[in-house]
Amino acid sequence: MLSRYLVGATAARSGDESSGPALLLLGLSSSTAVTGSALLAGLTIAAAFGGPLLGAVLDRSRSPGRVLAAALAGYAAGLALITVLFGRVPFALVLVTAALAGLLNPAVAGGWTAQLPALVPPERLPRASTLDAMTFTAASLAGPGLAGLLANLAGAPAALTVASVLVAAAVPVAWRLPRRAERPRNPRKPTAAALFLVRNHPLRRATVTTTLSYAGIGMAMVCYPVLGLHRLGGAGYGTLLLAAMAVASLLANGLLTRRPLPGPPDTAVLLSTVVLGAGFLATAAAPNAILLVAAATLIGFGEGPQLSAVFAVRHREAPADVRAQVFTTAASVKIAGMAAGTAVAGPLAGQSPAACLCVAAGLQLAAAIGYLVCSPGTGKRDGPRTRRPSPARGA
Repeated sequence: MLSRYLVGATAARSGDESSGPALLLLGLSSSTAVTGSALLAGLTIAAAFGGPLLGAVLDRSRSPGRVLAAALAGYAAGLALITVLFGRVPFALVLVTAALAGLLNPAVAGGWTAQLPALVPPERLPRASTLDAMTFTAASLAGPGLAGLLANLAGAPAALTVASVLVAAAVPVAWRLPRRAERPRNPRKPTAAALFLVRNHPLRRATVTTTLSYAGIGMAMVCYPVLGLHRLGGAGYGTLLLAAMAVASLLANGLLTRRPLPGPPDTAVLLSTVVLGAGFLATAAAPNAILLVAAATLIGFGEGPQLSAVFAVRHREAPADVRAQVFTTAASVKIAGMAAGTAVAGPLAGQSPAACLCVAAGLQLAAAIGYLVCSPGTGKRDGPRTRRPSPARGA
């Protein structure tokens, strides 16, 4: 069942990763870059708001897999509808369609991952979390390249259509995820996850750290095409740095599935954030292609383990009756952080990509400080723990 889950997650997440570039290219094909960025912003901002509500519905359902399947189907249909409507109806209607589709976007990330404990026993959950994190990296490697290739061969509408098909391909897998033995009693309110994220020390610490960190990652993503233009001879070469980062992330998590880091995953969240900061500084200073690729590889060695570690922390800390809400709400907060970083990076990267990367590194430092500030000095926890024994090792 885990292998089927991973295939479905990879398909859905590859479609999601290709939808962003496809929306940008769709805007460029018929209008301006502003049109495409407006569509992507509408989808992303709505995703930040849709997570808590979707998580609450998943936690209340006896068949969360079928709720997840319906959300994925709605998201795929929304992407397909954007393709059909674009250029045929007023743009405002297309933008509303993108926002409605975005409300269901958290199903691709947190909605999937929250179902993982139902598929594996507790002792196998750390390894399964690392494999799940690898599906994100594989999708980030395949999705944008697929969108660009299809846009060049058949046009931007074809790229967005294939993105919707990939998301839809995961629907049957989600539909067959295990049902609960009984419907949850006394279901929590949709605000429960937000309160739990604030009150539980490890979850609050991981959320603060990764939200600040992802703001820096969003800034760095904007810098790569500019770096390609300034240092490699073309903006398109910046995507090679993204590819190097994704490959390194896959390799790092692949190694961690065989030899997990000693100690709890909380420590890995901090260490990986420090590695990310070092990688951004190295990228800012790198004078040639070889050192740029080496710096991107270092970033990948931080990004992949950070994602798998934060998954392990959430699985360990979140009770079953609020797990989906925790995952989707935390994912929404991270999406908002990354969107903020991307918005700030645009003007700064145009002036100086090195300065932008230094700010991104500074955000990693802020994330590490946030981790330390949120760490309880006495070792006590001020939030409820799950009854499930926590893993001794985690990625």
